Amino acid sequence: MAEFTVYGVPGSPYLRGALLGFEEKGIPYHLVSMDFGESKTAEHLARHPFGRIPVVDHGDFRLYETQAILRYLDDVQPTPAFRPRDARARARMNQLVGITDWYFFPKVIATIVFQRFVVPMRGGTPDEAVIVAAKPDALTCLKAIEALMEGDYLTGEHISVADLLLIPHAHYFSLTPEGKEIMRDGKLQRWVERMRGRPSLERTEIERLKAAA
Repeated sequence: MAEFTVYGVPGSPYLRGALLGFEEKGIPYHLVSMDFGESKTAEHLARHPFGRIPVVDHGDFRLYETQAILRYLDDVQPTPAFRPRDARARARMNQLVGITDWYFFPKVIATIVFQRFVVPMRGGTPDEAVIVAAKPDALTCLKAIEALMEGDYLTGEHISVADLLLIPHAHYFSLTPEGKEIMRDGKLQRWVERMRGRPSLERTEIERLKAAA
């Protein structure tokens, strides 16, 4: 099998979601660690026209978008499977993937988590008004996801694309004061703790990625 090369910024939830796929499958990869903001350079725009991460090269095949990468890994190496066989469980997985990309990320991560973690890293002060305005949307996301959860993982007793895509986002949210308040000891918080116990989560922690790269 040709070597996989992954481009991304350690700490990015979307990079981590893709790397979780490699770790869960046991597929070797080489991480090209990028600095924050480097995704907008001409060099990276040649890889990804929208200036986002991650990007994966597999031989002469290039791919971006985390959920596409996870599905590709599942096709390249079918075991352990990332997609349920049951039609309804697979549909539920796709639904949760959509919720992560279209609601949880823009309404929770790009608002509350961004203000709590990224703004201070850049020397700024969190905008409390932005955070307060985002809390109702965060609660809606939480309730919607918990209403769809079945079994130990999001779609049953085995992890799926939905678990791998959501966990980096949900983990960040769980570390904020708002996440602790909204998630408490609910189903999603217990799922976060269950996922955090997996070796793949340990191997994709930001400091370990930086050291390895």
